Amino acid sequence: MHEIAVEERAHKIPVAILGATGSVGQRMVEMLSRHPWFEIVQVAASDRSVGKRYREAVTWLLSTPIPEKIRSMEITDATKPSDARIVFSALDAYVAEEIEQHWANQGVSVVTNARPHREHPEVPLIIPEVNAENLGLLHYQKFAHGGIIVANPNCVSIGLSLALAPLVQEFKVDKVSVSTYQSASGAGFPGIPSLSLLDNLIPFISGEEEKLEKEPLKVFARLDENYLHPASMAISASCVRVPIIEGHLKSVSVNLQKSVSLEEIKAAFVNYSSPISKMGLPTAPHWPIYFFEEIDAPQPRFHRFLENGMSIAVGGLRSCSLFDYKFFVLSHNLIRGAAGGSILIAELLVKQKWV
Repeated sequence: MHEIAVEERAHKIPVAILGATGSVGQRMVEMLSRHPWFEIVQVAASDRSVGKRYREAVTWLLSTPIPEKIRSMEITDATKPSDARIVFSALDAYVAEEIEQHWANQGVSVVTNARPHREHPEVPLIIPEVNAENLGLLHYQKFAHGGIIVANPNCVSIGLSLALAPLVQEFKVDKVSVSTYQSASGAGFPGIPSLSLLDNLIPFISGEEEKLEKEPLKVFARLDENYLHPASMAISASCVRVPIIEGHLKSVSVNLQKSVSLEEIKAAFVNYSSPISKMGLPTAPHWPIYFFEEIDAPQPRFHRFLENGMSIAVGGLRSCSLFDYKFFVLSHNLIRGAAGGSILIAELLVKQKWV
């Protein structure tokens, strides 16, 4: 495998994490604490945590220990000014919009994993391997002092969109039917009571179907000056919560706009080349899509940590009696679908000199 050199910066870029004690915020803390470009200078959380040391405020959920240099950092208010040039937001949706705009108006670059700005017409919804060109929408944002906001899609939207990218690129996708089997960690902490989920599935996740049916249309949108023309594909989604700790599995059926063979579909997955593969972005996977021949792959236990959780797994490719083809997709919801996806966006912003 060809290795791309990753630049180690002499002077790291100061960053802040908002919502640093939640499950996504913890992944951000863990990944950013060892990042070659970024240095955490501020961790912020809810009012009940402000003033506490990070180790005192957090219920740490990861198997690795709290990074030593973060353990004793004081939790601040999410609106407190700092030296940060990039802010990573893992805030709850009900407070995110106002706080993120506050930071953008201070001239800071905000990368948000929260819901409110995803549908905003002037905020690009970015998966770097898929639609980096849509960052051009940032030219039309009007935040003070050059601040910007970029949104990371919903965790299941990212996995689905990455899997569709080779098919959209090569054949054009007309219709998609997707059923998701989403892990317990996607509900945050403390999440769903154990007696509701153990020995059980919950065939409803509030708001998820709507996100999954709309967000990929913005991901694959075509930018025309200051307007994104949504993709024309139709998506029908059903979402289920399952008793898996991490990793979202998706069963996908697609109709294509032209007739292609099973071998051509397989080749599209296997040969998919990421447009950012030669940029040397530290968090970017060498291969964003791993294709498995096995009919019973992928599986969360074995495939969720491909390339440190930043790659998706595609398998079980076969013909479909109602659509053209069907397959399974697995993505790590907290890494590729949240913290890692946000960090990769920030790396792209730096590389393209938006920061």
